[in-house]
Amino acid sequence: MGFIKEFKQFAMRGNVVDMAVGIIIGGAFGKIVTSVVNDIIMPGVGLLVGGVNFTDLKIVLKKAVMEGEQLISPAVTINYGNFIQVVFDFVIIAFAIFLLIKAMNTLNRKKEEKPAAPAPAPEPSAEEKLLKEILEEIKKKNA
Repeated sequence: MGFIKEFKQFAMRGNVVDMAVGIIIGGAFGKIVTSVVNDIIMPGVGLLVGGVNFTDLKIVLKKAVMEGEQLISPAVTINYGNFIQVVFDFVIIAFAIFLLIKAMNTLNRKKEEKPAAPAPAPEPSAEEKLLKEILEEIKKKNA
């Protein structure tokens, strides 16, 4: 029974739950970024570089073997275009996370910064104290 209790205590710890939520949201965010990259950014980039669809770029190491219309063995390819696409996705996700962390750090810094208490007035020097005493004595004599 101790093992199950220990596991439950571990699983319900705040950091583990926060991490699980982060992973789930990150997966959903990854899908959004992939869609933005594939459906919005990459068609424009492909158009700029001459109508190239990056996911179609590949090096054929061995052609597919066909017998009539039946596939005997598939082609062996190095899909470097897919790699370019994934790297581009990563760069955009990393940049978005960087901006998010930067904004959070800025907010935390502003929250932590409290207005500095005014500096206490400096202690009067010995000369100033003496002059003050003399002034008070003069006022007493003239009053």
